[in-house]
Amino acid sequence: MTVRTITEARARFPALARREGGRPVAYLDGPGGTQVPEAVIEAMTLRLREGASNLGGPFGASRDAEATVDAAREAAADLVGGRAGEVAFGQNMTSLTFAVSRALARRWGPGDRVVVTRLDHDANVTPWRLAAADRGVSVEMVDFDPADGTLDLEHMERAVSAGACLVAVTAASNALGTVPPLPRVADLAHAAGVLVYVDAVHYAPHRFIDVAALGADFLVCSAYKFYGPHTGVLWGREELLEAVDPYKLVPAPDTGPDRWETGTQSFESLAGVTAAVDYLAGLGEGAGRRERLRSGLAAARAHEESLAIRFFEGISGMPHLRLYGLADPARLAERTPTFALSVEGMHPAEAARRLGEQGIYAWSGDYYAVGVMEHLGVAAEGGLLRIGFVHYNTFEEVDRVLSALAGLRTG
Repeated sequence: MTVRTITEARARFPALARREGGRPVAYLDGPGGTQVPEAVIEAMTLRLREGASNLGGPFGASRDAEATVDAAREAAADLVGGRAGEVAFGQNMTSLTFAVSRALARRWGPGDRVVVTRLDHDANVTPWRLAAADRGVSVEMVDFDPADGTLDLEHMERAVSAGACLVAVTAASNALGTVPPLPRVADLAHAAGVLVYVDAVHYAPHRFIDVAALGADFLVCSAYKFYGPHTGVLWGREELLEAVDPYKLVPAPDTGPDRWETGTQSFESLAGVTAAVDYLAGLGEGAGRRERLRSGLAAARAHEESLAIRFFEGISGMPHLRLYGLADPARLAERTPTFALSVEGMHPAEAARRLGEQGIYAWSGDYYAVGVMEHLGVAAEGGLLRIGFVHYNTFEEVDRVLSALAGLRTG
């Protein structure tokens, strides 16, 4: 992305104009949720202003709601590379994962094993643990290398070949930024007849999603991580969505993706999902929305990697900081621009507080990546400080946080 493009992109986000103490705010908390462009706000407001009724009514407002749902399914399908009939929505990724885990658990029996990873957000761990416990099924946790945050593929291969029924794996760690080799994981799983459930929540704002190339059987993400509202998106192979029986009410449809949706959806949020996908597509060029998404996310990724290189260079001269995860700029293809740090002699919450006093928004703690922090041995110490960049961040913001981090020396 060129500087001109970044400037134009930032101008579409009203929240980026926020100031505190006379200084502009730097939103470096993207891994916890991104801001939304004006187009998303307008789409949601328009849906509320014009009105919408529930689905299935013989009148205009109901037909408007149906059109809103259909448009959101088409947009989400373009985002992930699936079909509209393979997309369901929910309150968030967590609720959707609970729903799928409970439904799939009905098919499990003695000797089955669920495989999860320590790299994952807890929303892709605990729902499977609980469902497995209900069925008397064992769970195996695949490790990652604490030295660089990469998934242990040898452990994964052993796990899937030992009677596994499902692999739940992240597409990108929201804590360390690690992007595991999902096609390799999927190949291992599918060779053993094992389903693959992919958490793409942290992946979606940074990479172009292709469910076929990733080898996913199910994939879930959250729109508020890719510049949209708080709505979860579930993609599943159509034959699986039809074959697996979800927990649902009697009046709910017996076929189609909406059989996976509990209750009435938020139509204004679904309008926002469509607008968010269109915004991302608007960053690129191409004949159709899918191709524009490919181009736009490639441009966003190139800019984000430039920010990451600048950040790498800046922290390399700060011995009071320790970076967890991949620390080699030459391996940017294996990570997102999300950085987990410890500050020598300082609690992570204190570090985040000091940054916040300077108008720099960053998270501390475990970010619900409980297994990551436990495996790194930092859970009892309050976790880590997390700095995350997305495409609307600037080089000036990188320099600003580097200066602030340099000021956290306690000696």
